[in-house]
This record gives sequence, C-alpha cells and structure tokens, in this order.
Amino acid sequence: MAQARADLSVWVGGAAGDGIAASGESFAKACTRSGYHVFAYNSYQSVIRGGHVCMHIRIGQQKIWTHGDAVHYLLALNEETVQRYARRVQAGGAILYNNEKFQVKPEQVPSGVQAIGLPVMQLVGNQLMQNIALMGALYELLGMDPAEFKGLIKERFATKGEQVVTANLSAFDKGVAHARTNAKPGGIQIGKPDGKRRLLASGNALLAFGAVAAGCRFYSAYPMTPASSILHWMAKNATKTGVLVKQAEDEIAVINMAIGAGHAGVRSMCGTSGGGFALMTEAVGEAAMTETPVVVVEVQRAGPSTGVPTKTEQADLFQLLGASQGDFPKIILAPRTMPECYSIAIEAFNLAERFQCPVLISSDLYLSERNESLEGLNITEIPIERGEIVTEANGEPYRRFADTASGVSPRAFPGTPGTVYVAATDEHDPDGVLISDVFTNPALRAKMMEKRMRKMEAVMKELPDPELEGPDDADLTLIGWGSTYAVLVEAMETLNSASGGTVNLIVPKYLWPFKGEAMRKLLERAKMTLAVEANYTGQLAKFIRMETGIAIHHHLRKYDGEPFEPGQVIAHVRQLLAKKPKAPTVASVVSDEGVPPDFSPIAVPGSEAVRVH
Repeated sequence: MAQARADLSVWVGGAAGDGIAASGESFAKACTRSGYHVFAYNSYQSVIRGGHVCMHIRIGQQKIWTHGDAVHYLLALNEETVQRYARRVQAGGAILYNNEKFQVKPEQVPSGVQAIGLPVMQLVGNQLMQNIALMGALYELLGMDPAEFKGLIKERFATKGEQVVTANLSAFDKGVAHARTNAKPGGIQIGKPDGKRRLLASGNALLAFGAVAAGCRFYSAYPMTPASSILHWMAKNATKTGVLVKQAEDEIAVINMAIGAGHAGVRSMCGTSGGGFALMTEAVGEAAMTETPVVVVEVQRAGPSTGVPTKTEQADLFQLLGASQGDFPKIILAPRTMPECYSIAIEAFNLAERFQCPVLISSDLYLSERNESLEGLNITEIPIERGEIVTEANGEPYRRFADTASGVSPRAFPGTPGTVYVAATDEHDPDGVLISDVFTNPALRAKMMEKRMRKMEAVMKELPDPELEGPDDADLTLIGWGSTYAVLVEAMETLNSASGGTVNLIVPKYLWPFKGEAMRKLLERAKMTLAVEANYTGQLAKFIRMETGIAIHHHLRKYDGEPFEPGQVIAHVRQLLAKKPKAPTVASVVSDEGVPPDFSPIAVPGSEAVRVH
C-alpha cells in the first residue's frame, strides 16, 4: 500500500553533461504546471563536463520552503551517485539507474527500497536518452500524470526537429512501460495537486525581472558565479526589455559603467560575487561622494579568493559593511525569499535615487540559483520614486551638492540648461568645487560630511523595524539572514508542531542602516537565542552585538559550501531545548555527501587531479 505524503523528494545525480537539466528541471517545471509547489536546488561543480552534480527536487501540496533532508526517489545517471546517496533513500522509495552502464549491488540498497535498472540501449537505442527513460520510469512509480512533462519535452527539443522530439517521447514511454512490467508502484507517493499553474523562477531571474520592472535600463557585469545568471537573463531579454547590457573586461569597469549611467539619469545596476565586489569597493565610495544612485547585487559564494565558485556561503557581510574607505551613506538590503528578490530590486532603485547613494543587495548562491514555485507577482502596480530632479534652471545659481535639511540635494541630469557642475570624487563644496588639497577648509569639509550623512537619518526613519515571527513567548529564538530564512521557517514550523519547546525567529532584511534599538528590544524579550549562519565566524551575530550590545547565546554555523538542511537545525535546537546550557555554545554542521572527509582525487589510484579555475 503506497504511503501518501504531502511532499516528497526526487534527487537526480550524475556528471555535468549527463542531461540532469533536461530531466530534473523539466520535472520541476512540469510539477509547477500541474499544481504542485516546488523547490529545486542544484548542487554542482565548476566544470562543463564531469564532476558530480545532484539536483534536489522537492514537490508538495503546500508551500515548500527548502530542498529538505530526505531522499525518496534517486535517479542515478552514474555509479558515483549510487555510492553517494543510495543509503539515504527511504523505505518505500526507489533507485532508478541504467543497468547497462553499471550495476547497483544488493548491499547498496536500503531495506524496503526498490533498485530498478533500465537497459537503456536495449529499450531506446541511445544512451544519451537515459535521463528521459529513467524519468518515464519515475512517473510510473509515482502514478503521476505525465502530460505536462511530455509537453515540456516537446518545448525543449522543438528547435532540434520533429525526429528528436519523437525519439525523446518514445524514450519516456518505454521507461514507463519498463517500470510497469518490472517494478512495483512506489511505496511513497504524493497526494493530488490543486491544478493551479504556478511560476517557477530563480532568485537571480527575479532580481533581474524586478530591476526591469523598476525601470532599470543599464546592466553591466563580468561573468562570475553565482551572479552570472543575472547577466544571462538580462542579455537574453535585452531587446524586449530595452535594457542596455554590457559585459566589461573586469569589475572595476563594470561598476564605473553603472555609475556613469546613473550619473546620466539612467536607472543602472551591476552584479558580481565576492571576488568581483572586492574590485568594486573603491567605486562604491565614488558613487557616494558624487551622490550618484547605483544598485549593486553581490551574490555570495564560498571564499576566500576564488574559493569554491559554485557553492554557497554567507561570509561577505563585513565586506559589504566596509565597502570602500571612509564614512558615507549606503544602504544594504538582504532578500530572504523569491518574492522579496523581485520586490527588493524595485525598492533598491527607489532608495538609490531618492537618497542619491549606492544600494547594495546581498544575496547568495542558495537564494539566487535555486528554483522555487511562486503564487504570482505584482507586475502592474510598480512604485517609481526618482526623488528631487531639476528639469530647468530657476534663475538661481545651481548647486548640485547644496546643503539641505534632508541631506539630499536637487539632482540635474547632464544637459539640463543652467545646471553645469563638477562631480568629482575629491571632497568638494556645494557647487562641486574641490576642497581636497589646495583649498582645504576644515569647517566646510565637516559641513559636507554632515550633509551627506543626514541622508541616513531619513533612511533609518523610513525602513521598517525587524520583526518577530512565530509564537510571542517562545523558548528559543532563531536568528539569521538572507537565504537561511527559508530553513529557519521550516525548522520553526516542524518544532512548533511537536512537543519539547517552542521556537520563533528574527531575520532582518534591512542590514544597513541597522535598526539597532528595535532589534535590542526584540532580543531582550528572548529567553534563549541561536544564530544560524552559513559562515565560520558568525558575522551577523557579531554585527548585532556591535549595534545592540547584546550577545547571541548560541551559534550554529555551516561553511562546507552546501546550504543548511532543516534537520540539521532542528536536531541542534532540540538539543539546546533539552539541555538549556548556561554557557554560550558554538557548533558547526557538515552535509553528508557520501565521500570520506579526507577524500581527494589524487588519493584514488590511477586518477589525476584536475584543477578548474
């Protein structure tokens, strides 16, 4: 008797080039079109072919927050996938593989799990179609309607001709037939979908779409994972969106191009990861000194240096806070969900122009590159707030950097009659005339600094306070930022539905200027606190202590490149609730990828280590 669940997980593993995208992404998209909620996270490596890739696809009848912990069905496109994950497949599930390429040993198969080998060449005559044949077998085991998946096969291969489409549809059907004859129905199945067609999108696509909706008409970038897909989206849609897209020679040129576009009056954005942002930081100060609006997206990956280019981390907070030298107004926003990636891009442009300063959007690989189903986005009511813009001279001398009560000076675009001025990166007077060296004026320098920094007082008043989510009087408060929000929500819901103690959470999305007083009041109410961060040093916890004077009690950290799994957080919280330690604790977790902790390619006889830059 099949076990009906509200959600289940399918993992598709293999090497880059095995067609994981063709099968895994199509399955995820087909499920959203059928009416399921979907979360798809692809753990991949920085090689075009080879290496190990595993796409985690979780589908459900209700909102799915994370890729989860469990494996119910494993599609193994190579033997390494079996070695890594077969033992994790839960009873009632199945391992599907191509038995002409390798065999799954009985000792590798957990109790209650089916191992279903498909003779792909015998069935379809083409090993390249193993992923489609295995997906057909999966649909048969799950008892799911394959209509949407077949429709996506037609869409994906339409440009390759009818013969290719027909061959792939045939491979899918033969996989279905083989499973029907040679396997039992899956012991783990999911309830019926609600039939509501949903959008499936990544965080980077939504950041790009939100920027376009906000009126962005210039985007510059140098390709750097995991920000590259913003560039890909912008380039692909440049013609129909009217965005001028420039791939520059390096990140120094990237941000200076964006600042130049912003100076000319165009809403502009650029994007990179930590290494590229390191090159941009001097120009962030340039935007602040010239009071030029610009939006910069920094998508974090595991560092330092080149680090692990295709893995996630949250270790750039202090890099963002300390970007460029000196004190100057800037705003740092950290989206937590897919809808917020869209809305925060719109908010960033409005803040950048209203306060004439750089706005930094902090994301990371787990948020930016995962695909998640959405109920919909508001694309008709887009607030566009450009701030005070001078369209013609009023007879008075134009002072671009006039000392105003708000700190925001009237802005004129180049070419506006009667508004000629100098926008220099040296300190200057209200007219833009340099006072940095020959005409140094301490009192005027102080006045200009105070004028710029007054902007932050207005921003501080406008930004919402951090909020407490969950039960008011919880036994433990979870604290995080960015992509960990989803994991903390799922952990909170799971813990609060069981006995043993209650949990709530605080995940601020406005990181600078920081609402320290509001955060302090929330923390003072907490009985016990746990900071959950994907970095080694607990950067958010340190920052909160700097701004509030309050130390987070306990810390759970992860810095192996893979995102937190809900179970890792849940297990640690249960331990804290049971023991209630009085002394502060720091713990870390590592994802089990099925390889020894000291594994290295050079340790394998006959292998060669290949370094990928």
